[in-house]
Amino acid sequence: MLNGGMKWMFLILGTMIGAGYASGRELWQFFGHESVLAIALFTVMFSICCYVIMKISYETQSSHYLPILERLVGKKLTGLYDLLIILYLFTTTIVMFAGGGATMEVLHFPYWIGIGVLAILVVVLFFWDINGMLSMNAIILPLLIILLLAVLLLFIKSNVNAMLFDWMKQSNWPAAFTFTALNILPLVAVLSAVGHQIKHKGEILIASIGSGVILGGLSFLYNQSLIQVAHDLLVYEIPLFAILKSYPYYMVLIMSFLLWTAIYTTAVSGVFGLTARFRDMVNLPLWIIALIIVTVMIPFTTFGFSTLVAFLYPLYGVLNLYILASILIFPVLKRYDLLS
Repeated sequence: MLNGGMKWMFLILGTMIGAGYASGRELWQFFGHESVLAIALFTVMFSICCYVIMKISYETQSSHYLPILERLVGKKLTGLYDLLIILYLFTTTIVMFAGGGATMEVLHFPYWIGIGVLAILVVVLFFWDINGMLSMNAIILPLLIILLLAVLLLFIKSNVNAMLFDWMKQSNWPAAFTFTALNILPLVAVLSAVGHQIKHKGEILIASIGSGVILGGLSFLYNQSLIQVAHDLLVYEIPLFAILKSYPYYMVLIMSFLLWTAIYTTAVSGVFGLTARFRDMVNLPLWIIALIIVTVMIPFTTFGFSTLVAFLYPLYGVLNLYILASILIFPVLKRYDLLS
């Protein structure tokens, strides 16, 4: 049960910790000053959402997200959210590829080299279907989290003011709802695809609470660090490098690798959500479906990483508020038999 719970926890973290999150761009877009309460609310809501989605997936033994959407938003809205999930996964995975290119630029490689290498590695992983992705997450995610946590703690140690905040000034608390809503659709898409592989209800509890606590704690430390370098963020495409500006160059290299692996895990999750949706509609090997999807995505990366994050993420955060509300009230409706 513990191993299963950890496996799904890393799947959730791999879906969440991508280019936008690991770079700091997504956190700064939603949080920033006076956001400690917002991050606490996000932690609780995120854990609840993961639990509800996984529990429905387990009960329906789902292999893609359509049955889950029907339970959450009803048959009338399922078609709309099906289209929205496809669009979301498509556009946010483009953001991952753009982030891969931006990361390689920091190391003085051409933008297109970073995108091309990332695209090839994403497609290759699908030769092993979902097992390849789960194995990759189990190896990469613990290392990624430990490295990011170490950098943030070292930065906070040298900036003691980073941990100071006023509980009476938490005006940004509504950002918790849009930030959680932003990340709902990929969770629905990815977790719905593994419902038939969940063996025990205990796995759901471990995965949902574990991922919520890790993400909440990491988000708090990251946001408090970004506040200390807020004046530099306008000149950095990737906010993480504003934190690293006084560090030795080898730290920049290590964190560039960390960021790139975070981008990779989320790009894989996005493509997996799309392939799971379409694999029953086309009689093709999974890696070929992935290759087609990735090939269509690449031309759209010309818009640039920060531009895509700044425009798309707040937009999706607002559009997803309805499905967030549906997930949060689902246990109440089910308990009192109010579901149609």
